[in-house]
Amino acid sequence: MSVQDSGQAMIGRRGFLSWGGQLAAAGAIGAFAPARLWAGTADLYPTIRTQFESYVSSGKLPGILATIGRAAGMPDLVAVGTQGLGEKTPVDIDTLWRVYSMTKPITGIAAMILVGEGKMKLDQPIADFLPEFANMTVLTDPEKNLDAVPAKTQITVRHLLTHTAGLGYSIVTKGPLLQAYLDNGITPGIISRFPIPGQPASKPTPDLKTFSERLAKQPLIAEPGTKWSYSISLDLLGRVIEVASGMDFEAFLKTRIFAPLKMNSSYFQVPASETKRFVSNYAPVNGMLFPIDPAATSIYLDKPAFAFGGAGLVTSARDYDRFLNMLANYGELDGVRIMSTATAKLAMSDLLPPAVSTAGTFADGAGFGAGGRVGKGANDGVFGWGGAAGTVAFVDPKRKLRAVMMAQYMPSNVYPFHENFAKWVLQDLGRPA
Repeated sequence: MSVQDSGQAMIGRRGFLSWGGQLAAAGAIGAFAPARLWAGTADLYPTIRTQFESYVSSGKLPGILATIGRAAGMPDLVAVGTQGLGEKTPVDIDTLWRVYSMTKPITGIAAMILVGEGKMKLDQPIADFLPEFANMTVLTDPEKNLDAVPAKTQITVRHLLTHTAGLGYSIVTKGPLLQAYLDNGITPGIISRFPIPGQPASKPTPDLKTFSERLAKQPLIAEPGTKWSYSISLDLLGRVIEVASGMDFEAFLKTRIFAPLKMNSSYFQVPASETKRFVSNYAPVNGMLFPIDPAATSIYLDKPAFAFGGAGLVTSARDYDRFLNMLANYGELDGVRIMSTATAKLAMSDLLPPAVSTAGTFADGAGFGAGGRVGKGANDGVFGWGGAAGTVAFVDPKRKLRAVMMAQYMPSNVYPFHENFAKWVLQDLGRPA
């Protein structure tokens, strides 16, 4: 079952109804403090703490947390509730969460590492790596049929990074192309072992190479470089990374990002030994929470068809904070550099083709960088994205601010965390939202 992210929801509520300032100093101390001492930092964030306590005490969520970091060192932590309904284990900085599309910026940064090393270029056609994409076609009327004409432009690495390749997504695409995607298993994502009411079942392709080959046979919804359309482009980028690096995509992430940054709790398949710190995923319906992926029997305990670069990761707040901390330092963390300063700045800049606007989309008027939204105006320099199960994260390198919020429910638009979390952070920091 494919997934929806950042702003809207693949799984509509109807379907489920039918189913029944002191931050830097505090961070430095936190590196040596036992977890229970982190509770004191919650006093620094009264807005966030009050909001979280309200959601948990009212039964809207079993547990929720946020990390807020400034400069170096451990982030501050605000954690409320437990890992699941009826459970006693509290959520903490090492709890594991399904982050879905928050995988996309990690895949984007992986690609930018290769760009920085000269192994591929932003405006290089992906057909140089994947010849099956050399002769793409574009639909003439996407809502009616699969009639298509030859594409005028080659898909480039930039297009994949910024959702401007003309590719579809089973969570947003409609019409005949959606059915073609489903028939071919072009659904890179998983939710549950259980069937979801109102959602067609589709088994993902057996591996990333097959995914790429089947996708290349489908027409595009728009000419490459002309339209922002949320898509499976970051999943396809995983295959480009494999070919350009000569390394399995998941192995590349482990070797070039996870290991050097000590992101030791980031998985595409959750080890059975780590189930004890894995949260359950829920669907809120009419004031009740329905478990759609209980941690003890989660589908994430199974080996996935392949590493979904657009929506496949399970990780902890500690790990994702370390990823953001590296970006806040423009490519370096704890003396280990994974990319140059120039490449990191480029990755978090607006990489959109000149003629493309995000107005009215999930990115709504912002720019778009390497797999994440890029702020403009007062938010200039801010980079981040959200996930289908309510998670959201951002980094502001200019102000050395980073923040992660973790919750676990679907669809993400049931609660306004994507819209409000950054506002709560800024309010508690005494800054205008």
